[in-house]
Amino acid sequence: MRRNDRSVNGSESDSDDDDNEVESHVASPSETQDVTTRWRNFAGFWLLGLCNNFAYVIMLSAAHDILSQQQAGTNTTLPTAQPTVLNGTDWELPSIAADNSFNTSRYDCNPVSTAAILLADILPTLVIKFSAPFFIHLIPYSIRVLLCSLTAAGSFIIVSFSTGIWMSILGVVFASVSSGLGELSFLGLSSFFHSSVISGWSSGTGGAGILGRLVLGLTQVGLSPKHPAGDAARTVLMMISYFGVLVHPPSLPGWSRKRAPPQTDREARRPLLDEEDHQEDITYTETLGLKEKVFIVRGLLKYMIPLAVVYFAEYFINQGLFELLYFPKSNLKHSAQYRWYQTLYQLGVFISRSSVNCLQIKKIWILAALQCVNALVLFLAVYYQFFPSIFIVFAFILYEGLLGGASYVNTFNNISRESSDSLREFSLGAACVSDTLGISLSGALAIPLHDYLCRLP
Repeated sequence: MRRNDRSVNGSESDSDDDDNEVESHVASPSETQDVTTRWRNFAGFWLLGLCNNFAYVIMLSAAHDILSQQQAGTNTTLPTAQPTVLNGTDWELPSIAADNSFNTSRYDCNPVSTAAILLADILPTLVIKFSAPFFIHLIPYSIRVLLCSLTAAGSFIIVSFSTGIWMSILGVVFASVSSGLGELSFLGLSSFFHSSVISGWSSGTGGAGILGRLVLGLTQVGLSPKHPAGDAARTVLMMISYFGVLVHPPSLPGWSRKRAPPQTDREARRPLLDEEDHQEDITYTETLGLKEKVFIVRGLLKYMIPLAVVYFAEYFINQGLFELLYFPKSNLKHSAQYRWYQTLYQLGVFISRSSVNCLQIKKIWILAALQCVNALVLFLAVYYQFFPSIFIVFAFILYEGLLGGASYVNTFNNISRESSDSLREFSLGAACVSDTLGISLSGALAIPLHDYLCRLP
């Protein structure tokens, strides 16, 4: 029984309230779920996270190779680079005129920052996440999953048969739409299940990074066929995960949305409950007005702002500094160093996004502060070039991934546990704009910073 629904009549004592609360707890659907159902739902969300983030990871992990290929194609003084294979396809980006001012730089720079790839992949997602929380409730989850699957399949098909740069860009936009809509929808979907599925989703998104690095490694040694069948299989897997693996609770709307019963004013003004651990399934979803949604977002800022800061610092490192953290005396080529940076980062993310059942963190701002310090140290290392060994950078990047993954999973775990039942779905969907906003701002900053650093003698 909900606290704000308790009777306050004098004929009912506090002990009666306690008894009623115990009876409600015993009758909670989540308490009666068997172990098989719990594991199926955990596995379903893990697979959804894996499928949703895979293409996004592939694109960013190979950003340096893509730009190197374009530079090699326009500068005849450089050796010809082999095409980078992404998702079974030879990707082509616009030709970039060689800028001689980069040739005398202290850094081994591409004319264009890898942040350009980041912005192309993240801006459509940002638009979706900013706008969708205010109307997405009108679209049932079954339709959303189909849209995610179709846009993902469309991106694979467009890129596979692309005959020009604009077709390739259109394919990237389709992939971004699929990823953004998927994250917003699946986080909201988790509100209808036991809170443990949050860790399954987060771990799956971290697993996408590991799988993406593995696939890129296979393509570089010629073991991955140039065929979109593998990408189509991931699209089908997303649909199987939702329609076949998940055990849908009765409260989950099917092909149409059901209007929720009216909510008390007091309940509408409580976006987060104080330190309460909610484990029960949702029984209905509240229809909220614009004012209520704005009020809820204000209550979520204590988590959204630190998460945005974490991702701003994180992607400032990834897309602004990774390329410039180059050690000429290392046995690894520049492209190989960049790939190792991405691999270690994804490993750290996977470990920490899978750790919430072992370690839960309430104060996300601490992680944000640590990530900012990490970004500052690595920026100084790029500017003054004082790191004597690449292995020191490896340690910092693994640490960066651990901080970023911990921030993500703990933010949504805290929101899921602290939100009142009828507001949890909207809260989770609205909060997911934070990481995308931080990533977009970091990409916008990283491009001019890259140009400045690459012109230093």
